[in-house]
Amino acid sequence: MALFNQEDVEVHYHIGEELGSGQFAIVRRSRERTSGSEYAAKFIKKRRLASSRRGVSREEIEREVNILRDIQHPNIITLHDVYESKTDVILILELVSGGELFDFLAEKESLTEEEATQFLKQILDGVQYLHAQRIAHFDLKPENIMLLDKNDPSPRIKLIDFGIAHHISLGNEFKNIFGTPEFVAPEIVNYEPLGLEADMWSIGVITYIMLSGASPFLGDSKQETLANISAVSYEFDEEYFSNTSELAKDFIRRLLVKDPKKRMTIDDTLQHPWIKVIKRRNVRQEDASRCSERQRLKTARLKEYTIKSHSSMPPNNSYAQLQRLSQAVEEMAAAEEGLRTLGRGRKACHDDVAALQAIYEEKEGWYRDQRAGVEADVRQVVHGLQAAQAQRRRSQEEARAALLSANALRRKLGRLENRYDALAEQVASEVRWVEELVRSLHSEKEAPGSGIR
Repeated sequence: MALFNQEDVEVHYHIGEELGSGQFAIVRRSRERTSGSEYAAKFIKKRRLASSRRGVSREEIEREVNILRDIQHPNIITLHDVYESKTDVILILELVSGGELFDFLAEKESLTEEEATQFLKQILDGVQYLHAQRIAHFDLKPENIMLLDKNDPSPRIKLIDFGIAHHISLGNEFKNIFGTPEFVAPEIVNYEPLGLEADMWSIGVITYIMLSGASPFLGDSKQETLANISAVSYEFDEEYFSNTSELAKDFIRRLLVKDPKKRMTIDDTLQHPWIKVIKRRNVRQEDASRCSERQRLKTARLKEYTIKSHSSMPPNNSYAQLQRLSQAVEEMAAAEEGLRTLGRGRKACHDDVAALQAIYEEKEGWYRDQRAGVEADVRQVVHGLQAAQAQRRRSQEEARAALLSANALRRKLGRLENRYDALAEQVASEVRWVEELVRSLHSEKEAPGSGIR
């Protein structure tokens, strides 16, 4: 069992406001008291009992910590320190404050494929480092692709959240069902052996969304989404990919392959022409201009995707509805052109409310889980108490029966003792009579003139 720093984390760090939360973890801004450096403190709730579903097991926490300790790469979040309290394990992590990549891209009016590949290559570099160490992330999705500082002229990608990452051992079959349904590979859906290839599928889905703003497999329900993934049911709708190059589509096709062995590896992706040849220096200037115009992608749909992914509303993958929603947003933006300042304030307020609502719903779900667990524990205690009371009643009845039986035996013993005393008295009386008879006979024998010698 790994040993973590048992000191109070607040002795060494000032713990600030909440930055985000999950089912069993809360991330807070922290500042090291000695150096003044800022970090993110991730408080992971420990599972108290092995049979409980509340909290994260010790094994899972240690796996995440061990993986983070083993990795050091510019495009992967860095672990600084680990503390432990009675209720939590606290990971002191590099502070990644630039927000999600997709949120950053959605703020742009448009996106060129060159810009997309520059960010994508950073993702691939980080994944290549992980795969070189036989580490599979298993939860690559937009929410886990962050920017270190979005105000940097060339923002750096950071891959975060290694809660379900695993070391993949050669010859050791590993199966599990986890991850986010929209991004999981078919082998996860079908409960087949897993490997590094599952991350490559997720990269294919992320690239598809980045270039189109639509999700390739997302259905109206979780079951429909998983069925689409298992069937590899997707297409490059002309409405969304009319300005996308064939090289980009080929890159996606080679990743969204059902057979993991036929899927591109991370090294294959870095050698793919769409990634490797970002700039074609030997094309004529006018050809380059036409190419740039053709590959300039509108980000309105990506903006809609990010809004929906952060919303508490159920996801919907209807292209027609996405298009109508996009048009409605554009029309509303045009109508409010003279009120942009108010519009930005309204959007910020709406985002804050949506974020608070999402946090409230997560907290409410957590409290429901807590309440359900407590009720289950109470039922178990009540059941045990009832069983103990029933056992006590049985024991009392058995004791009464034993007492009655003992009393009966005691009475029987008394009767036997009385009978024994009577028999003993009778025997003694008969013995005395025999003795007297013998003395009488002896006296007669000894008397003179009796004629007996």
